[in-house]
Amino acid sequence: MTTQPNILFISLDTVRADVAYSGKYPGVERLRASGVSFTQAISSCPLTPVSHATVFTGLQPPRHGVRHLFREALDKRVPTLAERLSAAGYTTGAVVSCPGLNQWYGIDRGFDFYDDEIPLLPDGRDPLSVGDVKLRGLALKRAPVVVERATRWLQSLDGDGPFFLFAHFFDAHWPYEPPEDVGVEVANPYEGEIAYTDHYVQLLLRRIAEMGHDIESMLVVCFSDHGEDLAGWYPNDHAGDLGHPYEEGHGCLLFDATQHVPLIISGPGVPAGMSVDSQVRLVDIMPTVLDQLGLDPLSSDGASLTEFFAGGTGASREAYSETYFPQERAAASDDYPDLKALHAVRADGRKVIWEADGRQVWAYDLAADPHELGGRLLVSDEDA
Repeated sequence: MTTQPNILFISLDTVRADVAYSGKYPGVERLRASGVSFTQAISSCPLTPVSHATVFTGLQPPRHGVRHLFREALDKRVPTLAERLSAAGYTTGAVVSCPGLNQWYGIDRGFDFYDDEIPLLPDGRDPLSVGDVKLRGLALKRAPVVVERATRWLQSLDGDGPFFLFAHFFDAHWPYEPPEDVGVEVANPYEGEIAYTDHYVQLLLRRIAEMGHDIESMLVVCFSDHGEDLAGWYPNDHAGDLGHPYEEGHGCLLFDATQHVPLIISGPGVPAGMSVDSQVRLVDIMPTVLDQLGLDPLSSDGASLTEFFAGGTGASREAYSETYFPQERAAASDDYPDLKALHAVRADGRKVIWEADGRQVWAYDLAADPHELGGRLLVSDEDA
């Protein structure tokens, strides 16, 4: 009988693809050197629970049921990757570090161990009662705690059968206040937070190796659920005074600043040091893992990425994204009552973004306008 590999998922919450792939972060670079980097991976939603639900179900938000920040839990009829791996003999554990992955959402289904403990907000409130994405970011497990608890769980295993560990790092989220300098030259505090996370990702990998687990024979999937709009720190930002004052980091917009994310896969049968520039999606992760393990596929809106492993090329895949957070933002205050849910499709070097009611539609030529600054309004209120 073939021994199945151990599996490690690393979620770098709130990390943009352009920053992750900047070459500044030694941990990310080691992962890239050991596997395949997908340079054009697209997230389904700029919200933590929605995007992670897509990763763990292989379904887009309309099918897995989580569409808002804190309105819906995962559809109980939808199987999760952890459930599938548990049925295949894996011991499953997760350490998550923000309110958006609380057990309430149902993403813990299939995990034998699911550590979602986080502190209260500085004012004493439960972060799950707060809809402000920036304020919720004050309640987090810092990277050292994620590594400590993940290590403790791994040490508790009896060694029989493979494990699946999901380690979620939330440090890059606002506020951008890196607790320590880890010796990486960065351009701003946001990048400092990523350097801090990267340092502890390396520590986690060392700890796993010290326990006797061969990292090279482990299936490792490193991704970000969404990026971050820094309101002018990067040329493709749109938030704040750049025209969208209601966008505070992420949640309301579907530009590449939040939707273009890193995705790195390494492990048995995965070529080392390969870069794939074809467009793929986070929704492709679950079918890829099942394919790599030789397990029967589940119904999915994605498709296995193993076709790219042979030559590093393949057809780009149409990517769908959505956000219903503008509805929640509008309901939270009277400042932006006209915000509407958005949908987007990115394909063939172009992107179309439209309001959920269809009253406004914008088109972007990403080759001519890579920062999405000159969208063409195809439909407006006057046309409706």
